[in-house]
Amino acid sequence: MRLLPHYSLFESSHFLKNSPESPLWKETAKPVKTPLPVRAITPITSGKRLSKARSFPRYTGLLLVLLSFWLGGCATSELGSSGQKKVAGKTFVIVGASSGFGRGVAEQLGAYKANVVLAARRGELLEEIATKIRAAGGTALVVPMDISKPKDVQRLTQAALQQYGKIDVWINMAGVGAIGRFWEIPIEDQARIVDINLKGFIYGSHAAINQFKAQGYGTLINMGSVESVNPLAYHASYAATKGGILNLGQAINQELRLSGLKKNIRVVTVEPWAVDTPFWGHSANYSGKTARMAIMDPPSKVVNATIRASLRGRHEKPVGWKAKSTWVMHRYLPRFSEWLSGNVIHRSQMRNAAPGPNTSGAAHEPMQTGRGVEDGVRQRMHEENRQRKQSKNK
Repeated sequence: MRLLPHYSLFESSHFLKNSPESPLWKETAKPVKTPLPVRAITPITSGKRLSKARSFPRYTGLLLVLLSFWLGGCATSELGSSGQKKVAGKTFVIVGASSGFGRGVAEQLGAYKANVVLAARRGELLEEIATKIRAAGGTALVVPMDISKPKDVQRLTQAALQQYGKIDVWINMAGVGAIGRFWEIPIEDQARIVDINLKGFIYGSHAAINQFKAQGYGTLINMGSVESVNPLAYHASYAATKGGILNLGQAINQELRLSGLKKNIRVVTVEPWAVDTPFWGHSANYSGKTARMAIMDPPSKVVNATIRASLRGRHEKPVGWKAKSTWVMHRYLPRFSEWLSGNVIHRSQMRNAAPGPNTSGAAHEPMQTGRGVEDGVRQRMHEENRQRKQSKNK
């Protein structure tokens, strides 16, 4: 095997003698040779291999796997048998249970044999949902109420405790949107968005945390949005309330930590992407177009993620790869993220949507339409896109 020179670390005089600046340069003897296999130093001296090593860090593959798992994961699937056993017999208060996420979570919890307290403005619809929950093996209590009224929230708390004696999980899911240019939406409608989405959540959170302190444990779940971190154009007041909900939860969690209560009481903010629910038909809409958003998720993702959040998980829970990607992008590239999402919603809402009438939606009074978990928004958008393309081709 061919041998290459190896210089001892202790032979500093040798390097001085072999330096061109040294007066001893001409007197230098041959370097001391130590037998080392060529193979042993090839990886170090190979420029090609060194370049590859620098281009692909050792843990890049592992990081990519972890990132893909975090973006996808199993946090949006239904609970397994062990999770269902943990939920069975627990008492859940759901504010906003008459449709959308609230109804979906309530019916799923009924299938898991939980005690479900149903709260919303549409009392007759809550009775229909309660019947389904009881038929599935759970128990249900109906409490018609308006989350924007503090006295109604107090009455809800008292009713839940009188029926079940405890509240394990309190979920604030009531919400109304306002779509259009900020200066074109009546101030009365925007005030109602704040009354329901933010002030109502403060009332509900206050009641829940005080009850949890009294009984020594509990989980509060507030329904935020991807707009809690990345506000969208044409949703100004709605985005403001969702940002407030995230900050509310973060502040309460810090207070719980500083009070020595974080071990048994926690607040979780769930942050979904746009989802196909009655939310869009219930929104106050002054855009002159039908309400919509690009690449909507099915509600089952958010329903399952919310129930899983009641058992474990982070204080902040973006749901699905679109919400998680937006969360990451806004954290590291906030201005670009807002620019991109603004262009996306402008194209979807203001350019591609079909004409629609102005409406205050369910901001002031509940609506009879939009009674299910899903509302066919994706199908309606598909039909609108088809008709728009046909009209262009004529």
